[in-house]
Amino acid sequence: MDEPEKLDRIIEARMKLKARFEEKIRLTPSVADDKPRGTGAPNRHGMPTIPIGQTVTVKWPVLDLGYQPNIPTEKWRLTIDGAVDNPVKLTWKQFLDLPQTKDTSDFHCVTTWSKLNMPWKGVSLLDIAALVHPKENATHIMCYGYDTYSTNISLEEALKPDVLLVHTFEGQPLPIEHGGPVRMITPQLYAWKGSKWIKRIEFLTENKLGFWEDRGYSNTAYPWRNDRYSD
Repeated sequence: MDEPEKLDRIIEARMKLKARFEEKIRLTPSVADDKPRGTGAPNRHGMPTIPIGQTVTVKWPVLDLGYQPNIPTEKWRLTIDGAVDNPVKLTWKQFLDLPQTKDTSDFHCVTTWSKLNMPWKGVSLLDIAALVHPKENATHIMCYGYDTYSTNISLEEALKPDVLLVHTFEGQPLPIEHGGPVRMITPQLYAWKGSKWIKRIEFLTENKLGFWEDRGYSNTAYPWRNDRYSD
């Protein structure tokens, strides 16, 4: 398949996925909550810029599990499998050959700091999903990092257009300490939902708990509801 044909198929699949999940995405709390908790002017989704319990920082604190894997791009691989019709394992070149997205979004850490207006470049999870064609009964994804981390996300959250697998920040390669060469970002959820040093995305037909979710963190992680921990 040549590149134009490949791109056309991704675009067609992307539009079908958007139509399939459009209503669920529209009803998610970070878009539809009529009583969000926070302060500041409305963001682009209509939520207060600063969620409840958060403090804006200029620095970008480093948080990890005590291990920062150094994965050269020539050895990096991304496996996308599970409940999909077309499982793939991408090399670095194949990843960069996918449609690239630039976006500026906010980053909300569960440890109560927020960093605003962060400029990214990467591949949208929506385009990743369009490449592999999730099965009709797929409901969630599980993301895995090279550091053994894992985290779960519902598809209505994962397929939002600002959920990216980023490789560039402020025009430079994503630093290792922040998850380079590639990490996921989830601007409408707390940032632990974005796996650093990502190596695998598994599509699921039912929800499973990730690393922090299994240790008492929320499954849903909505910042404007102070949704940090499970009940």
